[in-house]
Amino acid sequence: MKKTLARGLMNLLPMALSLWLFWSLFVSLDGLGIFILALVGINQHFVGAGFLLVVAIVFAVGLLFSVSPIVWLYGWIERQLMRFPLFKSVYGSIRDIASLMNREGKPNTQQTVLVKQANGGYVVGFIMTDTPPQPLLDALPEGDWVPVLFQLSYQMAGVTSLVKRDDLILVDWSFEEAMRFNLTAGISQTPSSSVVKTKS
Repeated sequence: MKKTLARGLMNLLPMALSLWLFWSLFVSLDGLGIFILALVGINQHFVGAGFLLVVAIVFAVGLLFSVSPIVWLYGWIERQLMRFPLFKSVYGSIRDIASLMNREGKPNTQQTVLVKQANGGYVVGFIMTDTPPQPLLDALPEGDWVPVLFQLSYQMAGVTSLVKRDDLILVDWSFEEAMRFNLTAGISQTPSSSVVKTKS
């Protein structure tokens, strides 16, 4: 009976939490949209009207940012606000995360790699970019250095280390599957995934 309950929980919990998360997001955005409708004097609406309004506003903003004057004006406002250190730290972090999520039209540079440790073991990492900041390259010894992210299990935090490209083993493994493996300490794995190691 214990195994049956555990099996039911393991199958039901992820689905329930995922549905709850998306429903909570829907309710929050719907509430925001209804608040906007109330501001303009529209008090009669159907369920989901606020959500559709928010989606329409986001879509309209996306269209506006395809116009050069709007992009220039937003960039100018952004540069002025970035003068404030606290705003710069918070906004910069959020913007970097958003840009990481939106990779449309950009080359996929998030290569999964293995890095050998002193004890002979290997750790899974990710090459996030092929162009490290110039100040770091100036401070490092001569060589082909790349920043490698080592994700910490059960949290979004990670450690970035600069590693010579010759010391890396490229892995034919998608960024999403390898990230899931790291985040869950190997508990979550795709059965059909095949990992092929190739020397760089």
